[in-house]
This record gives sequence, C-alpha cells and structure tokens, in this order.
Amino acid sequence: MPIYEYVCSNCNLKFELLRALSQADKNASCPQCDNSARRVFSPFSAFSEGDEGISTAIGGINSCTTCAAASCTTCGR
Repeated sequence: MPIYEYVCSNCNLKFELLRALSQADKNASCPQCDNSARRVFSPFSAFSEGDEGISTAIGGINSCTTCAAASCTTCGR
C-alpha cells in the first residue's frame, strides 16, 4: 500500500496515510481537528550509492542542475 500526503482544509495540518490504491482519491479525516483533508502531490527523490560511495539520483526531483546532488552545497557549485 502506498503512502499519501493530505492537507486539512480547516487547520492546514499536513499528514501522511498508508492507504489502499482503491482509496487514493478519497478525502481523509484530519487527525488534529477531524475535518476533511484533501490529498496533495508528494514529490520524492531516490538515490543509489555506488561502490565508491558516490550517490547518484535514480528518480524523483533533483534540485541541482549540474550534478546528481540534492543541492548545490553538495557539489560546491
């Protein structure tokens, strides 16, 4: 089962739920105020570490345009 992110329309709490695919489009109850919360897009990043210990982006969002780092402070650019 995938994990989905939700945001409460009343108190703006952002939370995650583990739900079946069949429940993906259904709203959820906020754990803080019990009002309806809607599902929001969840960006992700995935990295793989090679034999030399160097991380390489293999999917998701990469914020650095010059290398596979998650930020330019990693590659020094």
